[in-house]
Amino acid sequence: MTPKPPTRMSPSAGRSPSSSIDTLVIRAHGLMARIPESAIALLGRFSVAAVFWKSGQTKIEGLAIDIVSGSFELGLPRLSSSAVDLFRDEYQLPLLSPELGAMLATVGEHVLPLLLLLGLGTRFAALGLLVMTAVIQLLVYPAAYPTHGVWAAVLLWLMVRGPGTLSLDHALALRRGGANSS
Repeated sequence: MTPKPPTRMSPSAGRSPSSSIDTLVIRAHGLMARIPESAIALLGRFSVAAVFWKSGQTKIEGLAIDIVSGSFELGLPRLSSSAVDLFRDEYQLPLLSPELGAMLATVGEHVLPLLLLLGLGTRFAALGLLVMTAVIQLLVYPAAYPTHGVWAAVLLWLMVRGPGTLSLDHALALRRGGANSS
């Protein structure tokens, strides 16, 4: 009697439904792992920068820039009186006068998001915004922890991983002969 040659089975033959699901999960994980970190960093930088920039824009008059809607009002920015009132009546930060608090927050909400968006000094800009987030969470709006937690997570990720290749930090690092972005 001659032995029968081995029969070929289709890839799905003999598999249990759970192994098919396992294969799909493994493939899905593989696809997700291919998402470029630089794209994630850019989305995080843009999103957090937009939150703080828009907040800063509510505190000034004379300059209004919204790159998403394409509206621009160029002029000399000045602190609005409503910003000082906000710090006096609602925020009531300890150790800072309402005038100083409003000015510091307004400058921070414009300069740090701009740096973050450009990817310039990203880790330090993220640190500054994380400090602002902590102050807002602890002293102003403690019930808003879900929102502030998301901001903190993105900012911490940027501090740990950096801005990615789509940033001025990366371009400057390449010019200096290094690959790390700060």
